[in-house]
Amino acid sequence: MNSTLVEKDVLERVLGEAMGRGGEFAEVFVEDRTTSSATLDQRRVEELSSGRDRGAGIRVVVGDTTGFAHTADLSERGLLAAAQAAAAVARGGGDGVREIALGALADHPTRATTLPGDVDKARKIELLMHADDVARSEGSSITQVQIGLGDSTRRFVVANSEGVFATDHQVRTRFNISCVAKGDTGMQTGYRPVAGTRGFELLSNEAVADAARGAARQAITKLDARPAPSGDLPVVLAGGSGGILFHEACGHGLEADAILKQASVYAGKVGEQVASPLVTLVDDGTVAGEWGYLALDDEGRPGSRNVLIENGVLTDYMWDYLRARKEGRASSGNGRRQSYQYLPMVRMTNTYLLQGDSDADEIIAQTPRGVYVAQLGGGQVNTATGDFVFGMTAAFMIENGRITAPLRDCNLIGNGPDVLQRVDAVATDFSMTPGTCGKDGQSVPVGTGQATMRLSGVTIGGAA
Repeated sequence: MNSTLVEKDVLERVLGEAMGRGGEFAEVFVEDRTTSSATLDQRRVEELSSGRDRGAGIRVVVGDTTGFAHTADLSERGLLAAAQAAAAVARGGGDGVREIALGALADHPTRATTLPGDVDKARKIELLMHADDVARSEGSSITQVQIGLGDSTRRFVVANSEGVFATDHQVRTRFNISCVAKGDTGMQTGYRPVAGTRGFELLSNEAVADAARGAARQAITKLDARPAPSGDLPVVLAGGSGGILFHEACGHGLEADAILKQASVYAGKVGEQVASPLVTLVDDGTVAGEWGYLALDDEGRPGSRNVLIENGVLTDYMWDYLRARKEGRASSGNGRRQSYQYLPMVRMTNTYLLQGDSDADEIIAQTPRGVYVAQLGGGQVNTATGDFVFGMTAAFMIENGRITAPLRDCNLIGNGPDVLQRVDAVATDFSMTPGTCGKDGQSVPVGTGQATMRLSGVTIGGAA
């Protein structure tokens, strides 16, 4: 997409209409998104679909009030009507037009080399079948295999009354496989995703085969699982597995909307020691290829690398345009929205802890007894207190400095600020994991990551 989805002069007139009706700030966000998905369940193609959605969202800000309207009508008439509606909400009406001059277009083409839409559907089904074959070849105990493949091509242009005029072309591709193994102790599941802000080149035969083997082996291994212990124990998080913990338990509390509402345990603590000196937490939209990568956020600001906690000291929060404007500072490139039908809000991109200098195997060897978490599941967190509960979908006992028996699914229970203080070792084996972040009814793709690390003590909610 380029600016011809809506011509520059039309955008200027629409912004002028919004500002002329009393707006202090106005923005037009135009989006064109195509998606496709395929699902293979027990070697049957259950879904093969594609879709397209395009439209525009217009917001007008007056003081602390925001008016918002969205429309699928991208004609000048439709956009002007939406601008008038948004302005009326923000200020209650008024007349007049202000002249708006947009800057030169800042265009960000995709980095994808193979657009998913250019790949034949037969090739996609062939890839799913290949993954199914690989998963089942791991053993006769694998009784169910379900595989999903999805992609999206999202083109958008942002223009606002401050002269911002920018466009981005985001291509994302995702593959995920879930396996069920059946044995004498019942059924167990394994899961692996492969995802990135990349084209179909991401999904080589080798990449999907590795994921299939990983999901199948995880399910088979868990057939020998024993009940997890209960109580406060050291926990070692495998590289890439624990980033979601810090995303939920800390990241949401560092978003400026929670901070300005005093709904975060981290409010007013910039400059204070809030974590172990081994913890440096970063939110970085510029990590090319990762699931949370963006050249532009959904307000037209360039993606950026923001250090939130440095050597344990809280240094900054994440900001979108409106919250930053209120505080007289610049956005950090964290304004994101699910689609043109939603207002942007401050959201994470790729959130991760920097690697340390310890050896991952040594961290385990130096843990006499504890729990090794290979994969975390979903969780809940209270941003006001930092309290959280996370499921552990792949975990093992550590006994005498060695990883031993697999554990049945159990919970990790704790408090974000407390956990940050309990990081006592961080390794060098950094890796990232893709995920989907939900907030206030909107979902956006994010990345999380960290190297193998040890928490000196966390509550395990097991059955033993």
